Amino acid sequence: MNYTSLSDYLKEKYNTKVYKLSLTSGCTCPNRDGTISYGGCIFCSEGGSGDFAAKGDDIDSQINQARALVDSKISSKIPPAERKYIAYFQSFTNTYGDEAYLQDLFAKVLSRPEIVGLSIGTRPDCLSDSMIQFLSELNQTKEVWVELGLQTIHESTATLINRGYPLSVFDDAYKRLTDAGLKVVVHLILGLPGETESQMLESVKYLADLSPTLFGIKLQLLHILRGTRLADMYESQPFHVFTLDEYCSLVGQCLKALPPETVIHRLTGDGPKRLLIAPTWSANKKLVLNTMTRFLASLPD
Repeated sequence: MNYTSLSDYLKEKYNTKVYKLSLTSGCTCPNRDGTISYGGCIFCSEGGSGDFAAKGDDIDSQINQARALVDSKISSKIPPAERKYIAYFQSFTNTYGDEAYLQDLFAKVLSRPEIVGLSIGTRPDCLSDSMIQFLSELNQTKEVWVELGLQTIHESTATLINRGYPLSVFDDAYKRLTDAGLKVVVHLILGLPGETESQMLESVKYLADLSPTLFGIKLQLLHILRGTRLADMYESQPFHVFTLDEYCSLVGQCLKALPPETVIHRLTGDGPKRLLIAPTWSANKKLVLNTMTRFLASLPD
């Protein structure tokens, strides 16, 4: 079946493959520091969903570190001076903190010629009007995406995972961001405990009906990681986790439900192997990607 992957979108826009640099802003999360709750969402590791991000206080050092990791994947036919990257602030809540500092940080990153865009992971309840206005101004020169960790539209599941805000807060943030001309990427987790496949598809269809049309989506397989409250829950009362075939089938249904304009930023994701409890098959990234590619190719358009 046909869909627009992030790689396809970037190649078409920039005429070359573009790589993400996972960076760290130094922010924490209101769901960890006691403003809303402590400990974060139940699935979140100590890395704040940014276990693979570069570390360090100096942003230039982080960028150099992240570039060193991804440059081995780039063809030597592309000279270093011509390589392009998206700066991705992934871990924790990257609009939660000193706004002057964060605005300086984002502007500095986008000033680098090799950085063609900025992607900021955050919560919909941590977006002030002033921050949205600033990001909108940055977006006039280089592409800016705001990534929102919605995970589910179902309030009972949101309470279970300790998300910390109702769906109405997401709706409001989406409107304010898109009114400001910013592209929004929404994260959904497939396999949250207690949710049926029908409920997961309801979350996808909700996003499919957004106006304006959703720019991007990340479909994330639920990973149960050591050191999380989800791991404690799974060990005390085990719940069903997807098999690889079940997950591929559900992803196919999700893609069919989404508008063709929505860019698919992720189909599964992978957690740190040293922390992974389940599903263990997800640790074999090559197997997962090859199986999913074959499965999706077999589906009609």
